[in-house]
Amino acid sequence: MNRRGPGLLGVAARTAVVAGTASAVSGRVQQCQQAKSGERDAGQAAEPQQQAPEPSPDDLIGQLERLGALKKQGILTDAEFATQKNRLLAE
Repeated sequence: MNRRGPGLLGVAARTAVVAGTASAVSGRVQQCQQAKSGERDAGQAAEPQQQAPEPSPDDLIGQLERLGALKKQGILTDAEFATQKNRLLAE
């Protein structure tokens, strides 16, 4: 019997890769849109915003760990990671 095509496992694997890639791209696009929306809203604000309370050291560590996980997953680039890390440390 001569089989043609990738077979059931090949199709399942390809489907999983496509779905995972689509999910990652969709999440990244949504992040970018939210960031642009936030920048636009901040530029249109008539009154100055109050400064957020300083995060506790535990909260800061948690945020840095989450950033590291996003970088490890490939969601954040090295440059984006560095920018966000510097923003957190500057607060």
